[in-house]
Amino acid sequence: MTDHTDVQGLNQAVQRYFDLMYDSDTSRFDRVFRSTAQLHGFRGGKMSVLPAQAFKEAIASRPSLKSRNIAREEQVLMVDFASDSQALVKVRVRWNTAVYVDYLTFHRIAGDWLITSKGFHIESTDAQTK
Repeated sequence: MTDHTDVQGLNQAVQRYFDLMYDSDTSRFDRVFRSTAQLHGFRGGKMSVLPAQAFKEAIASRPSLKSRNIAREEQVLMVDFASDSQALVKVRVRWNTAVYVDYLTFHRIAGDWLITSKGFHIESTDAQTK
C-alpha cells in the first residue's frame, strides 16, 4: 500500500514536469528526468528515440509557452503505483506546437521521484502556437 507521502511526492514530481514543459527552465531538468531516461514515440510515422540530454537541448532551443503567453494545457489522466518506488503516470500536456499524451515512468530514487522513461504520442498539433 502506498502512503500519503508517496502520493504527495509523486504529485509534486508531476507538477515539476508540467512546469518544465511550460516554462522550459532547463536549470531544473535534473529534478524532473533521470539522466539515463529515454523518450520514445512516433514522429512523422517513424519511431523516434531521444536520450534525456537531447530532450533537454530541444527544450532549451525553443521559446517557452510561458514566454509566448500561451495558456497552460495539462491534465493527469491516470496514476498507477507498482510499488512504493515505481509509478506510471499518464498525462496530457501542450509543449511547443503540439499536445502530447505521455506515459511517464517514475522511480523514487534517494527519496525523489524522477522520470526514467517517457513514451509519447502526439495527439494534435496547432500551427497557431508556432
